[in-house]
Amino acid sequence: MAEEQANVEKQFSIQKIYTKDMSFETPNSPHIFTEQWEPSVDFNLGSHVESLDNGLYEVSLTLTITVKSGEQVAYLVEVNQAGIFALGGFTEQELGPMVGSFCPNILFPYAREAVSDLAARGGFPQLLLAPVNFDAIYAQHLQQLQQQAPGSDALN
Repeated sequence: MAEEQANVEKQFSIQKIYTKDMSFETPNSPHIFTEQWEPSVDFNLGSHVESLDNGLYEVSLTLTITVKSGEQVAYLVEVNQAGIFALGGFTEQELGPMVGSFCPNILFPYAREAVSDLAARGGFPQLLLAPVNFDAIYAQHLQQLQQQAPGSDALN
């Protein structure tokens, strides 16, 4: 069985990249535009993997950003960017990093662009999010799983 799996060629392809959901709120407009701009940014990132049929996986990233100027919320933006990826010939140990790190790396630039565009359309300066190290986030996730229950599934 191990020899058969070693002879299987690994296949990866992007089937579709799409925005599942996005929202933008400016709860203190128009007054926020009359005050001195002193932004502070709170950035939260989450990911989700869903196994579909025939080696297809939906991977989604959710970015939630709250920008305050002083004590007031200037705007909140949330983007859920997703993709459907075809993965074949990967072992269970290889599949985890593919959907937990490699696919999110593909999706992040799309989500970052959506966030920047929404901020600019809302009348605010462009928001450029720094790159994210998904390899480190995935490694941290695995470490947390191992601390909770040794031998946990790497796809969770």
